[in-house]
Formats: sequence, structure tokens, C-alpha cells
Amino acid sequence: MSEKKSRSMVRLLGLATGLLIAASPAMAAHEAASKIVLSAPGPRNISYLPIDLIPAIGADREEGVSLQILHTGGGAVALNNLVTKNADFAVAGVPAAMSLKASGGDVVVIAPVDDAPLFVLMVRSALKDKVKRIADLKGKVIGVNTSTKGSKTTSQQLAELLLKSGGVRPNSVRIVPAGQSWAEQSSLMISGQADAVVGDEPFASRLLTDKRVFFLAHLAQPETVKGIVGANFLHAALETRSDVIAKEPAKVAKMVRMVKKSLAWIASHTPEQVADALGVKEPEERAALLLSLNKYPKTFSRDGKFSTAQLKETDIFFHSSLEQGDAGLSLSIEQMLDDRWAGRGK
Repeated sequence: MSEKKSRSMVRLLGLATGLLIAASPAMAAHEAASKIVLSAPGPRNISYLPIDLIPAIGADREEGVSLQILHTGGGAVALNNLVTKNADFAVAGVPAAMSLKASGGDVVVIAPVDDAPLFVLMVRSALKDKVKRIADLKGKVIGVNTSTKGSKTTSQQLAELLLKSGGVRPNSVRIVPAGQSWAEQSSLMISGQADAVVGDEPFASRLLTDKRVFFLAHLAQPETVKGIVGANFLHAALETRSDVIAKEPAKVAKMVRMVKKSLAWIASHTPEQVADALGVKEPEERAALLLSLNKYPKTFSRDGKFSTAQLKETDIFFHSSLEQGDAGLSLSIEQMLDDRWAGRGK
């Protein structure tokens, strides 16, 4: 190679290197801007499956973003990740979000995920002869989804309402965190660290199949929760902060579209295809998931729109969990709702 050609190649390499170095900050900024961090309970908790499915079906890539999911042991923890700015969005029970808002937290509800709450009050099988009704839980250890100082999880609110409906004061039981995954909830039940758990599907059905627990109440069975007003409340929903809405409305729009795409995908696919997309292969886990998806076909929102009637039920449920004088009694879900992206139905 001639000296002239050699000098030309060196110049070209230097130019390319310079362009790459100059572009690096812009590329890094693009990558940072394209990543969305969302915190939600799980993994593979049936109420939050639409979130787990977003990256599995490529709904985030269609929007030009990469969705990073931070799984937690409870909706209150997911909401804490939101308000402490460790996440851009959270998916949690709306009553938990209302609890946070009543404590001064910056949280805005922007899209529904679920259409039916699937909480189960399950009791260890060893207590079947001793616990026949909710009143028999007095003095027992009850597990609930993990709360935080600023927000009481929907699971804990429901536990307290169920106890009250059976004439049991919440302070006459011991409440312990049960998390919101199979590993956490099954461990409490199998080890006997808790006598009962207000838990989630498909974990509850899996424990029932294994004869580890029996069901004392189930929100999907109205006859077992007659004493709970507002039982058709909106459970899992997409939430964000007011500063995200003000500064990055395009990001909010993308996140809502991703949720709606996932909901539409579930509505048009079989439970088996949902399990396949999530990569659920372990036989017992897969069987429990398929059982729950087939048993509760109306779990998820079909169109991703808010239901006005369900929002009213949510207010009733949340207010019924409070004591006289609590700040949350003056709070309505309408005060923390922004439905411009999701839309609203009846």
C-alpha cells in the first residue's frame, strides 16, 4: 500500500472515530429516552399479566421503547417506586393508590388494567376443623400484600373489611407481609408462618390443588363476600406522577397504548397462547395459570377504558375501609384520574 493511501485511510479512520465519539452522547440520550421503567407486583400474578406480556409480545418495541419491569411484593411498594422516581409508571390496585394520595403522594390513575378483582382469602388446610367462618380468624396470623408507611395495599384494606364483616377487629389478628408472587405466598402457607392469606391467583388455585389451603372467601364469588360493599372495585390500573404527565405526555401516551395493545392481545388469544407467550412451562405453574385464566375470563379490561360505574364502586370500597376522621374520606377517585388517553365508558 502506498504512503498516500495509508495516510488517507488513517484520516478516514480518524474521521469515523470522531463521528462515533460525537454521536455517542446523542445515542446514549436516545437510549435513555426510549427506556420506560414500570413497577408492578409479580411476576406472573394474574392481575398483572397484561404488564408481563408487553415485552413478551413486542408491544413496547412497536412503540419504539424498551419496557423495564420492576417486580415487587405489593402494589404499595410499586407505588413507592413511582413517587420516589425509581419508576416512570406503576401498576397497582386503585384503592392502594387512593391510600397513597390521601397521605399526600403524587399519583395519577391513567388507565385500567383489570375488570374484576380476584383476591382470595385462603386458610391453611391444617386449620380446616378450626376455621369455618371469618369470625374464627380472631387471634390468627393473616398475610396480605406488602404495604408501605404511606400506602396500605388493596389486599390489606380488603382483609380488614372481611374481618369487620365477620365481627373481628383488625387489631385482634396479626398482619404480616405476604408479598405478591408464588414464592412468597406459597412459602407462608406451606411453612405455617401465616394461618391465612388474602392472596392472588393463580397462586391460590395452585395451593388449593395441592390441598395446602381451602378458600374462605373469594371476590369472584359474590356469595362469599356479601358483607363487602363496593366489591366490584377497579383493582389493577396504570398510574404515573403529575410531573411525568406535564413534561412527557408522549411517554404517557405510549405507555397507555402498550397496555391497550396487551389487553387486546389477551382478548384475541387463548389461555394456552398467553402461557406460551410468557414462557410458562413448569407443569404445576402452567396448570394453575390456565385454570385461573379459563375460570375467570372477565379478569381483564377488554377495551382499556374506564368504567364510570366501576369507579363509583371503587370510591365505596375505599371509603368503607376507613375510620371516622380519616383524611381519605373526602377523597374521590375522580380527583386523581386523568382519562384523556384511556377514555371512558359507562
